[in-house]
Amino acid sequence: MRYLDPKNDLTFKKIFGEHPHILKSFLNAVMPLAEGKKIHSLEYLPAELVPEIPMFANSIVDVRCIDEKGQQFIVEMQMLWTDSFKSRVLFIASKAYIKQVGRGIQYKGLQPVYSLNIINENFDNNADTYLHHYQIIHNQDSGKVMEGLEFVFIELPKFKAKKFTDKKLQVLWLRFLSEINDLQEGISQDFLEVPELKEASDLILESGLTKEELETYDRYWDYISTEKTLMADAFDKGIEQGIEQERIYSNEKIKKEKRAIALNFKKLGISNSDISKASGLSEQEIENL
Repeated sequence: MRYLDPKNDLTFKKIFGEHPHILKSFLNAVMPLAEGKKIHSLEYLPAELVPEIPMFANSIVDVRCIDEKGQQFIVEMQMLWTDSFKSRVLFIASKAYIKQVGRGIQYKGLQPVYSLNIINENFDNNADTYLHHYQIIHNQDSGKVMEGLEFVFIELPKFKAKKFTDKKLQVLWLRFLSEINDLQEGISQDFLEVPELKEASDLILESGLTKEELETYDRYWDYISTEKTLMADAFDKGIEQGIEQERIYSNEKIKKEKRAIALNFKKLGISNSDISKASGLSEQEIENL
């Protein structure tokens, strides 16, 4: 049996966007929810179109859902990382929070919105931890939290680099996302021992997808490959432009220093001809000082 990569847009949505009981298991395992905020049941909300932001133009949120308490969860799987993604995450979560008022809910009745972002790249190179939990907290007292918006970022490469021996559900779900690659034959027995993970594993069997779904699956990888190439080209171009700008800046700095020295020589009564020989400036340039 061959398995498909669960991080692909099609398979990710097939697992977590069509089976609420699987999504509930995943969120309760991965999200840092207090005991009283654990999810008991949930339902899906319509996917939303995201405004134009570089690298994510006109993309659709992967999964949006709401639980029995009214808490909203926005789940995104991102294969590529850019700083624009931060703006995207803030916009989507804030919009979801504000739209509750539009449904006639008073301010005091607003429920939290949680944004879970799983990233297949590292974006915080200053931290060794793979899970980053952001809240609105008091600057002087981190114990004081303003509830409403919470953001969780999980860096899969950092998780994969660590060695886990336990079988906690969080570890198993993140192993599921990070260990299974495209057209892999066979998966860990650990995934088949948990009902929700077993079901998720069955959903990514190549034999279970239609011809049209497989074509969509392949097109997504083509898109990712193209975007990576464009990003690499843009980076290389930026490096080249930076080098050229530094060269121009250095040349201008040298010329400025030469003019300052030449001006001092001129004030001392040294001839323009001698100053030109010493500084490399033309006699006309020295005359114009």
